[in-house]
Amino acid sequence: MTALANHTPDSSRQKEHYTAIHDAYEAHYYDAPSMKYRARFMYSWLFDGLDLNNKTIADLACGSGHNSLAIIERYHGVKTVGFDISGPACESYTRTTQNIAHVIDLTRPADISEQFDGAIIIGGLHHCVTDLPQTLRNVARMVKPGGHLLMMEPSADFALNVVRDKWYASDKYFDAPTEEALSHDAILEQASPYFEGEAVRYFGGLAYFLILNSLIMRVPLGIKPILWPLVKPFEIAFSNIPLPSMYPCFLAKWKRTAAPVA
Repeated sequence: MTALANHTPDSSRQKEHYTAIHDAYEAHYYDAPSMKYRARFMYSWLFDGLDLNNKTIADLACGSGHNSLAIIERYHGVKTVGFDISGPACESYTRTTQNIAHVIDLTRPADISEQFDGAIIIGGLHHCVTDLPQTLRNVARMVKPGGHLLMMEPSADFALNVVRDKWYASDKYFDAPTEEALSHDAILEQASPYFEGEAVRYFGGLAYFLILNSLIMRVPLGIKPILWPLVKPFEIAFSNIPLPSMYPCFLAKWKRTAAPVA
């Protein structure tokens, strides 16, 4: 399975940007405190009620494969396959998971023949805003009818999203022309008729910024194991506020319909 050649300049920007920050990103987003955060505040909700035993799962924008490892650890007989715009990331994915990964630009028309029982994308869709409709069609081609698409993305409905936009434009760890926060309801409408929403949850407090996003907050790695038990209770308490605009991110579970992809 390969993407069509001749990436647009925008998608090439995102590829070059991710390659440049890969090592720092890997160190901060997949260390032990960050994985504990993911397990408690992301995976526990995304995987709740789902039987992925003996299923095939596409890990989109897979990076080094740590989200796939979380699936493999939780489910018996599950098979994951990685997809990423970065060749080095795909190589790292294979080393981490011992599973195959394919280089693909989801924003471009792609020759997709393999279908999966489900897919997961953690922080990847907002890097595909150069052509989000095409990205969603590609994802729909990958997922069998009845299968689930699980995601985590920055929320454009966050009250401080204007501040975040300015941050994206000024911080070297972002590439503002090719990434932006997403509104869950807006992208679900774009994904119609291929997906229907099953559940959405908004989240993100002190631990989200200091633990999961330690790279962009410039939190030293050595401090995170000390910070984690201190900020975890605040994250738990903050997560009970029923106001989506309070939260910088959302989690979502979508279900693939039987609609063929045009």
